Amino acid sequence: MKKIELKQMSKDQLMEKLVDLRKDLMRLNTQRATKTVPENPANIKNLRRNVARVLTFMKQKNSMEVKTEKK
Repeated sequence: MKKIELKQMSKDQLMEKLVDLRKDLMRLNTQRATKTVPENPANIKNLRRNVARVLTFMKQKNSMEVKTEKK
C-alpha cells in the first residue's frame, strides 16, 4: 500500500480499508494460533504496518479538519 493511495482516499474509504485489513490480520493470527501455517507468514507483519499507516492517515486528516475549524 502506497502513501499516495492513502492520501487520495476519503475518511470513509480509509475506514473501510482499515476494517478489511483488520479482518485479514485476524484471519492470519487465527491460523497462526491454531498451528496452521499461513500461505505467507511475512504477510502478518505487512498487515500490521498497513493498519498503522491507515490509522496515521486518519489521524492526520482529523487534525487537519480541526485546524481548519479553529481558523
